[in-house]
Amino acid sequence: MEGITLLIAVVALIIAILAYQRTGGTAELKRQIDAGASSPELRKQVEALVAMTDSLREKTADALDRLEKVIRKTEKGE
Repeated sequence: MEGITLLIAVVALIIAILAYQRTGGTAELKRQIDAGASSPELRKQVEALVAMTDSLREKTADALDRLEKVIRKTEKGE
């Protein structure tokens, strides 16, 4: 039962990430700031946000990869 719960949570996370990207995500925000006259401080904050988002995306991918390996080992053991 815990496996199903975990799987549902992972699927929900993936759907949330896809929805965020579809609505524009940080790329749209960066494009709007580049198009308009914005302060250098705001531009720095956006760059930091983009870097954090990319880092989080990488960490999530790594965690899902490790989770997949654990689940596959469990399935082979049964």
